[in-house]
Amino acid sequence: MSQRKDKVAEFIKQEVSKIIHDEIKDPRVGFLTITKVELTDDLRYAKIFYSILGDEEQKKAAQQGMKSAYKFIRKLLGERVKLRYTPDISFRVDNSIEYCFHMNEIFDKLEQERKQKEGATDD
Repeated sequence: MSQRKDKVAEFIKQEVSKIIHDEIKDPRVGFLTITKVELTDDLRYAKIFYSILGDEEQKKAAQQGMKSAYKFIRKLLGERVKLRYTPDISFRVDNSIEYCFHMNEIFDKLEQERKQKEGATDD
């Protein structure tokens, strides 16, 4: 990735985070975290990945909130990002944090089973 592309992606990530947390009043969005921004080489399209902790109902509500705030976020982003073209943005759910929690649970369970087997063989 080029240095300029990295800087623009990081700037978009910061600005979209600020917009979501400071200017969007939709309660469906709640505690949403922008995790990553992927830009095309021409800087015209940006995939914005976000994570939200909660049950499936909260996640679906957050997706609807992000969908309804799309135009507002893109407008403010266009005012703040000094590029020839405002990138066309799309929001994607990032499940990597949940995946990490799930894997940690599996590792913890395996560790407990290993300790139980070691305890049983010591007797």
